[in-house]
Amino acid sequence: MAALSALFMPAVALAGTKLPLPQSRPAAAPAPDDKEARKGAPAMPGTSPSPSACRLALTDAVAVAPSIPAIKGPGACGGDDLVRLEAVVLTDRSRVAVKPAATLRCPMASAIADWIRTDMAPLAEGLGSRISELDNFDSFECRGRNRVAGAKLSEHGRANALDVRAVRLSDGRVIALTDRSVPRELRETVLKSVCARFTTVLGPGSDGYHEDHIHLDLAERRNGYRICHWEIHGPMPAVAPLPPAERPAEASRRETEETADKTSKTSPKRETTPLAASQAAPAAALPMDVVPKPRKRSAAADAADKTMRGSSEPPPPPSAQSTRFSAAKPVKRRRKRRIDLPPFLRRLLD
Repeated sequence: MAALSALFMPAVALAGTKLPLPQSRPAAAPAPDDKEARKGAPAMPGTSPSPSACRLALTDAVAVAPSIPAIKGPGACGGDDLVRLEAVVLTDRSRVAVKPAATLRCPMASAIADWIRTDMAPLAEGLGSRISELDNFDSFECRGRNRVAGAKLSEHGRANALDVRAVRLSDGRVIALTDRSVPRELRETVLKSVCARFTTVLGPGSDGYHEDHIHLDLAERRNGYRICHWEIHGPMPAVAPLPPAERPAEASRRETEETADKTSKTSPKRETTPLAASQAAPAAALPMDVVPKPRKRSAAADAADKTMRGSSEPPPPPSAQSTRFSAAKPVKRRRKRRIDLPPFLRRLLD
């Protein structure tokens, strides 16, 4: 009852009572450090995380690549630690512009900068000029591979790829990486440099989608598997083959099915001889007066038969013998009896 009465006591009655208060801070205690207090605290929404090691290494002395906010979606597209690569700074402080500026992950942008500074700049100096511009065909784009609907997400959708078409020099020359007129040795040098730096290199001859540009990315695969498929084609022939000559006007007209039918209808019918008719149709379908009759045996053939049978009449001279085919039946030759064999074996051999 006492507890219930205390709950329902008026506020005036409680005003005179003393409530316990927290103790005051000692004067000798150190003030809290804001940096140490924020070290273990989670990042507040809307604040940028600490820069990565790649971001710290990609300084203004290497490239003009300001950081941009992370991209999330749609789907699995996007990524963190993104930069906008605007130019690559060479060792002499000159700049190689990337046109248009490429949206890439920091490791991919750093690989592009190292490739330009280490490989392409000395290559341009060997040509008697300096590299001034890199032609960016495509960088970040949320799409499937080769822009095929329903295909696997491309590395472009992860901001991890760059398509390069050409390199421009300070004297105005343009080195198109897929141009057959560019010297073969020069293109092979570029091929070796990119295949050593990037995990995926696709060019002409790879899949039909990279005939006019070179695809570069840093895709991670099992066991460090790499793809380098860029076929260096030879130059086109200087003289194209000549087209076929035109048909002269005085040439005879070509016969077609229609003209052949008209010719067969208008041309007079030829009379067929009995021999031609017998060769064109079987003997059963021809009339009796058209079927050829068998020829009689010649005297020379009869004389030859008599000679073979042992006749005493001399054979006819060679000039009198006929070389035509004879329809006579073949003569069956009688075998000579072997007298040296016993009688019971002669019957078996005869």
